[in-house]
Amino acid sequence: MFYALTQGLLDTEGLEISHVLSDIETLNQAAFEGKYEITALSVHGYAYLADRYALMPSGASFGDGYGPVVVAPKALVREDLRGIEVAIPGELTTAHLALRLWQPEVETRIVAFDRILDVVAAGEVAAGVVIHEGQLTFQDQGLTKVVDLGEWWHEETGGPLPLGGNGIRKDIEPALQRRLCRLLRQSIDYALDHRGEALEYALQYARGLEDDPERSDRFVSMYVNEWTRDYGGAGRQAVQRLLDRAHEAGILDHRQVAEFVEYE
Repeated sequence: MFYALTQGLLDTEGLEISHVLSDIETLNQAAFEGKYEITALSVHGYAYLADRYALMPSGASFGDGYGPVVVAPKALVREDLRGIEVAIPGELTTAHLALRLWQPEVETRIVAFDRILDVVAAGEVAAGVVIHEGQLTFQDQGLTKVVDLGEWWHEETGGPLPLGGNGIRKDIEPALQRRLCRLLRQSIDYALDHRGEALEYALQYARGLEDDPERSDRFVSMYVNEWTRDYGGAGRQAVQRLLDRAHEAGILDHRQVAEFVEYE
């Protein structure tokens, strides 16, 4: 998404763009301090940060019939996980929210996202929710899928599971907010229109897929696509649906209405 912005391929009109790489839960927590003007946010995390951040209309990651995967060393079903400890990649991740919606009575342990497969394989927890490349590599460690939460969500709602988006601080002057939204959209458009070079750049950050360009390309296609260019009406409805379901289930103690920056 940020290839063109970080590599000087776009005219930033005098703006200095610094690219900060961190896992999503660390970014969720940093957002409570307003640390970054623009930051990736879990949709789950956004529900607690909407007083400080609005959603940018581009840059979202949707699981369209796929998403975070609950994995275990052996075959399990939903009832098996009642009261059982499951590793999650962060309290405010959408993976955790989706897990709670699927099995409200689960117990959780927070584990760094890139350690969850190892922790599950070692038998330290009964199961874990994997995100990022782990969704494609869990079988390499002899683990089995319990449920694909994005697939389950699609069966439940008929729509995609909105996992994350980009938030922009509300204290930024509105004209600059719109300008930054346009730049992000241009960066995403560039990457999708120059897929080969953008993917080659992104491979340096591929955990466990550096030597597997086919699976790397598949993973990128899952989360950087037309949904990423713009949420559109269906994407915005999907975000609101998830937030509303979380409130109805008692996971969120308030109903949060998603607020997007309009720039066109």
